Amino acid sequence: MELIDIIKPENLVYDKPALMNDNPMHYCPGCSHGVIHKLIAEVIEDMGMEEKTLGVSPVGCAVFAYNYLNIDWVEAAHGRAPAVATALKRLNKDKMVFTYQGDGDLAAIGTAETIHAANRGENIVIVFVNNAIYGMTGGQMAPTTLENMPTATCPYGRDTELHGHPLKISNILALLEGTCYVTRQSVQTAAAVRKAKKSLRKAFENSMAGKGTSVVEFVSTCSSGWKMTPAQSNTWMEQNMFPFYPLGDIKNVE
Repeated sequence: MELIDIIKPENLVYDKPALMNDNPMHYCPGCSHGVIHKLIAEVIEDMGMEEKTLGVSPVGCAVFAYNYLNIDWVEAAHGRAPAVATALKRLNKDKMVFTYQGDGDLAAIGTAETIHAANRGENIVIVFVNNAIYGMTGGQMAPTTLENMPTATCPYGRDTELHGHPLKISNILALLEGTCYVTRQSVQTAAAVRKAKKSLRKAFENSMAGKGTSVVEFVSTCSSGWKMTPAQSNTWMEQNMFPFYPLGDIKNVE
C-alpha cells in the first residue's frame, strides 16, 4: 500500500484541530497545557465559533497560548484576565470570551479580579490550570501547593502553620451567586480527556446563553517543577492531587 492510500480521507481516524497551527509548543514534555489547548480548539470548531471567539492570555506558562490557537487573543497583565474578559464580553455580546490562567495567576495575584468577575456573573469562561506550583518562574510555592509538598521556596514542604493552607479557589467560586457552572477535570487519560471536553463545551454554551460565569479547573502536572518524569508526575497527581482536589462538577445550575 502506498502512502497516498494511507492518508486518504476515508482512512483518516484522527486529525489535529484546524484551529491549531504548526508552531512548535514551548511546553515541557508531559505538560497538560498542550492537551487542554487541543480540547479548546475542538470545542470552538464543534460550535462553529472560530470567527467569534476571544481568548485572554495573561502571564505564566500559558502566556504564549496565542502562538498555537488561531483565534483572536488579547494579552492581559498578570492576574487581570477576568477584568479584561469582562470588558471584551460586555462590548462584544455576540462573542465567546474565555480566559486561560494558571494557579499562580488566577489564585494569587489575580484573586480579586477572579472573585469579583465571577461574583458579577460575567458571561465568560475561566479555564484554570492547577498544577500546584509556579511552573514558569522556577517552581516556587503557589496558593494551591499541597501541604508538605516541596517547592523551590519551601524545600522541606509546605508548612500550613507558616504558609497557610492550600487554596481551593474553585470551591470558593462555586459559592458565588454569579457562577453557573464550576467543575474540576483532568487530561491524564483518554477517558478523562473525553469528560474534560464535555465540560468545556458546557461552559462555553453557558457563556453564550447568558447564564453567568463558568469555571473549568484542570488538575494538572508540572514535570519540571515537580522534578519528575511525565509518567511519575501523572502517578503523583492521581495519588496526591486528586484526593485534595477531587474531580467532578462542584456547581451546575441548569
